[in-house]
Amino acid sequence: MKNIETFHALNRFGLGAAPGEAKTLGNDPRGWVKAQIVRHPVPEVFSWFSSSAEIIAAIHNARLAGPDELRQATGDAYRKGFIPEVVARARVMIGSDSPFAERMVMFWSNHFTVSNAKRIIGPAIPAYEREAIRPHVFGKFADMLKAVSRHPAMISYLDNFASMGENSLAGVRRKAKTGTEKTLNENLAREILELHTLGVNGGYQQVDVIELAKAITGWSHGGARLPFERQPVHGNFEYKHFFHEPGPKTVLGKTYRENGDQEGLDILEDLALHPATAEFLATKLVRHFVADDPSGAAVDAIASVYRDSGGDLAQVSRALVDLEQAWASPLAKVKSHYEYVVAVHRATGHRQAKALDVLQPLRDMGQLPFSATSPAGWGDEAKDWIAPEALMRRIEWIHRYTANLSSGLDPLAELDDLMGPVVNDATRVTVQRAPTRKDAMALILASAEFQRR
Repeated sequence: MKNIETFHALNRFGLGAAPGEAKTLGNDPRGWVKAQIVRHPVPEVFSWFSSSAEIIAAIHNARLAGPDELRQATGDAYRKGFIPEVVARARVMIGSDSPFAERMVMFWSNHFTVSNAKRIIGPAIPAYEREAIRPHVFGKFADMLKAVSRHPAMISYLDNFASMGENSLAGVRRKAKTGTEKTLNENLAREILELHTLGVNGGYQQVDVIELAKAITGWSHGGARLPFERQPVHGNFEYKHFFHEPGPKTVLGKTYRENGDQEGLDILEDLALHPATAEFLATKLVRHFVADDPSGAAVDAIASVYRDSGGDLAQVSRALVDLEQAWASPLAKVKSHYEYVVAVHRATGHRQAKALDVLQPLRDMGQLPFSATSPAGWGDEAKDWIAPEALMRRIEWIHRYTANLSSGLDPLAELDDLMGPVVNDATRVTVQRAPTRKDAMALILASAEFQRR
């Protein structure tokens, strides 16, 4: 590896160096990253897996049949769909020649977290990522926001399928039947404002949450059937006009006329272009690519590009690559457990990782894919990943992993190839003194330099 910029390109913007990959960057690491900022087709391997609509329809048909049928269908969906696709996803990231694009898939998927903490929707989450996230990582943020907010996985995860306007036909019926006064569910509206667009300090009020929640009443999917609904079950988005709160809605001081399904889309478009959204997203992106404590100048630079481009994520991504701060401080960021496992497999050329190769270490470390404990997703600071216990579990896994590596590897050559410019003298001496080549590889992969980016 020639220089620190090559290390940054492969680790901070990529997912870790594969054997010999540093040579392919030549003298232009930044150009190598920028060349990946194009619309990528969904990898062909995912075409073998069911769509979210198929998964959701099967589970909800089973739900209507009874609790035993639901348990069976959900379990089958996890075993036959979810787990194989999670492994396929890891293999794609391990073997990708466009790791910056894959990193952006991870970033935006985490930003728009849907978690299998809600078991009934869990099997559809990998499909949600490839349907609503992947096509838009270098497109317009507004398009991704709309695709995510209307995806049945998100609608189910944040309970919008059950949200009824109090003055809607369904809401009036529910109040009369149950005596309840509250039919509106604010979960999706709140997270759109707090986590997906403006941010918690973005200037919205509780009244804005309520008004947005009213505007998206009726956003549901075809698996959420009430007893009086006679339509066939399906797993696609469905607008239920009889759930929709009638009348105009006012969000952030702007009034949107009654327009059914379109109301929510118009509001999302405006939220995507709001200055607070530009600042919030820029802060998260700079935190991810530069440092845990983002500098104001770097955030302002990215927010400005976001605003000027109308939320064009390709232009924003190029601006990130152009940030001098992103190339200045080596090892400023810590790899998450998922990034670490992917990086280890990339470093050792293990492209055909099996389920246990991926899922067992992630289970031990506490970051199974799509299992964040809240809609806020996984954290993005060092404190989230290198507590003493978590660090010990990484080291324990590495010793088990390297025990199965080929003894023909040259550890010192691997050290220079993977991260030579950032290796300190103490690490190099420790690797040189290792009793066996496998022990030396374990020391390389467990080193502080390898665990950072």
